[in-house]
Amino acid sequence: MTRVKICGLRCAVLAEQACEAGADAIGLVFYPHSSRAVSASQALDVIKGTQALVTSVGLFVDPQADEVERILEICPLDCLQFHGTESAAFCEQFGRPYIKAISMRPEIDIDALLQEHQGARALLFDAWRPDAPGGTGDTFAWERIPVLSRPWILAGGLTPDNVGTAIEQVAPQAVDVSGGVENASGEKDPRRMRQFIDAVREADRRKHEDAAV
Repeated sequence: MTRVKICGLRCAVLAEQACEAGADAIGLVFYPHSSRAVSASQALDVIKGTQALVTSVGLFVDPQADEVERILEICPLDCLQFHGTESAAFCEQFGRPYIKAISMRPEIDIDALLQEHQGARALLFDAWRPDAPGGTGDTFAWERIPVLSRPWILAGGLTPDNVGTAIEQVAPQAVDVSGGVENASGEKDPRRMRQFIDAVREADRRKHEDAAV
């Protein structure tokens, strides 16, 4: 089954609704320039709204190490997600599994990043825009993703309308959505969250039916 991460949650009620809809992970944004940013204390409240076994993921963009440590002292994140130019050594120092985001710039050297971040729990492929590290609502050419034998996550402009096609075409282990389930920037819509997860499960059902033929 394709795992689903709902990113950019900011309150416990919506986190609970995301979990009830079937989310496998929730994302908490610690990038102050984002409309979805939360403080460590806000993030702790959000985590309290999640169900057991739902993974909490903290998203950072080129943070200082002491900033990450301060947040971890307050908020017991299960996993860290790095969206900047962080080195593998930086990502590995916090004693948490980590996800390394790869923004699909035209000149990106994917092989070099794969080689450097061998210790990452997963790679996340996201759309690129020069003025934002993620959460843009843009898609990218999915065929640019190399064939991988390690876990990876698809992000970038996913919605209830296109996530089924994405799963059919590139079969990611997981999908990550933020703006695609909002009714305004930073405001999650419970109905769209459920529609998104339903679309993922329907795509999984079709995939398994096709495999059984």
